[in-house]
Amino acid sequence: MSSQTTSSGVLAKFFIVLFTLFSVFFQLAAAVPVAEMEKRDIFDPTVLYPHAGTVWYRGQTHNVTWDVSDPPVNITNKIGKIMLRKGLIPTPLILADGFDILLGRIEVTVPWVLTGSDYSIVLYGDSGNFGQQFTINQ
Repeated sequence: MSSQTTSSGVLAKFFIVLFTLFSVFFQLAAAVPVAEMEKRDIFDPTVLYPHAGTVWYRGQTHNVTWDVSDPPVNITNKIGKIMLRKGLIPTPLILADGFDILLGRIEVTVPWVLTGSDYSIVLYGDSGNFGQQFTINQ
């Protein structure tokens, strides 16, 4: 019984020391000054095409376009990605990626999806903005 009590006491002391060391480490880490990061701006370009009333057909190619007339000087992320959204739900379909967001347009192929009039394009760079709803037919 006394060896069990001794083991419990040693284990308790071990956890106290461990907790104290972690506390000291985190206090030191929090005290380190963080270097000022270069200021960056969010670029949130408006998707121009496709727009409301547009009809795409599966398998066609189209140029998705967006407004690049007034970009900020320091864009957070210049690498673009275009995905398809159905209704309010983003799909896993990547139509294009790895392009310069300042191009203002990129050619995509219309994927084989269900016919619907509630599709929209999501343009990712340093933000995820989406265009107006349009139709995809067979």
